[in-house]
Formats: sequence, structure tokens, C-alpha cells
Amino acid sequence: MAKKCDLCGRGATKGASRSHSKIKTLKRQDINLQTKVIDGAKFKICTACMRTMDKPKRVKNKKVVTANVEK
Repeated sequence: MAKKCDLCGRGATKGASRSHSKIKTLKRQDINLQTKVIDGAKFKICTACMRTMDKPKRVKNKKVVTANVEK
């Protein structure tokens, strides 16, 4: 089972953990995968994709503030 997003294909990255003496130890930084059912099928998608899928709902509910500009 691969730890990759089914929508965007993003996977783990490499990072470095540094000690007080500046010794570099490589570590694996996995992405935040969540299981979600979309149209009756199960997908493992990252939280960035989940936010993008919900974005039209968030933008629609956001109040638009307009400034009163006098001419």
C-alpha cells in the first residue's frame, strides 16, 4: 500500500533532523492522508486536496466586505 495521494500523486519527502552538534540525520516526512468516499468509491487523499475540493463552499459562504468610497 503506497503512501501517495490518489488525486494529486503527492508522496513523502525527505527532511533533515539536526542535533545540537549539527549532525544531520535524514528522516521521512509522510503526508497527511485521509480516507474519503467520493461517488461511492474509497480514495486516500491528502488534506490539501480535501481543502481544495471544499473551497467553492468556503468562498460562497464568505462575506464580501465592500468599502464605501465617495467620489
